[in-house]
Amino acid sequence: MVKSILKNITLPPIQCAALGTAAGFYLLINLHIAFLITIVSILLAALCLFRVLSSLDAQSRKLKMMSVCSAALTFGVVLGICAANAGKNEIKFGIPENKITAIEGVLLDDPRILSSGSAMVSVSLRACAGNGIKASSSGEVTVFFQQETAGKLKQFGRGTVVFAEGALRSSDRGFSVSAKSLHILKRANAVERMRTNIRLGLINRFEKEKWGGLALALLLGIRDNLDNEFTAQYRNAGLSYILALSGMHLAIIAAIISFLLKKPLGLNACAVTGAVIITLYCLFVGPMPSLNRSALMYVLGVLAVIGALPKKAMSVLSLSFLIQIIVTPAAGNTLSFILSYTALLGILITGKAFASFFADKVPGFILQPLSLSVGAFLATAGICSFVFGSIAPMGIITGLAIVPLTTVFMIGSLIWLVLDFLSISFLLNFPLFIIYRSMEIIASVAGNIPGISGNSALMLVLSIALSLAIVVFEQRRRSAVLKLEPFL
Repeated sequence: MVKSILKNITLPPIQCAALGTAAGFYLLINLHIAFLITIVSILLAALCLFRVLSSLDAQSRKLKMMSVCSAALTFGVVLGICAANAGKNEIKFGIPENKITAIEGVLLDDPRILSSGSAMVSVSLRACAGNGIKASSSGEVTVFFQQETAGKLKQFGRGTVVFAEGALRSSDRGFSVSAKSLHILKRANAVERMRTNIRLGLINRFEKEKWGGLALALLLGIRDNLDNEFTAQYRNAGLSYILALSGMHLAIIAAIISFLLKKPLGLNACAVTGAVIITLYCLFVGPMPSLNRSALMYVLGVLAVIGALPKKAMSVLSLSFLIQIIVTPAAGNTLSFILSYTALLGILITGKAFASFFADKVPGFILQPLSLSVGAFLATAGICSFVFGSIAPMGIITGLAIVPLTTVFMIGSLIWLVLDFLSISFLLNFPLFIIYRSMEIIASVAGNIPGISGNSALMLVLSIALSLAIVVFEQRRRSAVLKLEPFL
């Protein structure tokens, strides 16, 4: 009886651990302690049950696997709850909030220049001051700098210690400081200063071109120079993911590395070299959860290529999630982190089933990107509806044209950068401008097509139902093919 129930359950332990961690991090953290103890007790009871059953039937591999999966699921739930607590931004000012007139802290990322000319940056607090009192502080706050100080701040990057005078504000998003003045107390270390100088040099090279803002966004994740109207067009067309560094952009960079190094170095050496280059690239670009997820999966994929890990995409995704949630638990609460993992999960489950179902009905060059878009869209529809108030299904179709153009544009921008050092980049100015305008026109047309607004819970239910329908239909099709195979 037990064997028949467990017959079709084949979830590996690593995926059980990731599932338990996600449940603990996002769902169970807000439950009362009594409910948490009950849930963990049930999981432990299931673990004991499967261990006993497996000991009674020494030949049952399935029962032994279920005991391991129960242990992994229990471990994941506890890990998720611990990570959620560790990821909370607990701020300790040291003095009453209403008396704070200045803060001291370290820039956690590069200052972002806003369209108004002002700047914003995340700061790790060291001290707060007010009314002649100075106290040690901890936690992270967002600091907004006025336009006259933004230019000065732009020359400094993460790791810089600053002293900002201004007013502390509180909102549902946390604490922020509206700074009136800025003082640089200590510059970042030599490595960070070198990185900042290279970053500023690249900005200066690209910003002189009409299309340069898009190149900076796609290559370095810098969206300060991106035209606001262009950004709005992409958002309305459901193409915002194109502008956020993620797996697509990293795949293009990885493809370039493979093209240049595979023949001279060989597959394994090329893969390892690529992992090193991509790691350095992520350190240069800065902390971006979606990019870090992609880079981590690439490194794990390299380990799979050289035989250190199993070559299963879902297991690699699960391991990546576990590592990232342990190392950077605060990132788990960011929208980019959530969308990145749910989108890839949709691609691996729904997108794969969609591609298999239509394999003989749609040309491959259309089906492959279409299945990726369908899987990612359905997986993130409920989240996007909740956060943005609407979803844009047109992005599925528009992406078929925008993604190839983006790939060509990124490669062209890299070549342009090399030519710019040789003072002959003008050769690519016009082709890149044409590609830029083409992308702008496509996004503008698609953005005028109304999206779907409605109850986010209903959107979530519908997207899950449609995803399940695709997977079920594909499984039935595959079963029918297997039954007919002996007669073919």
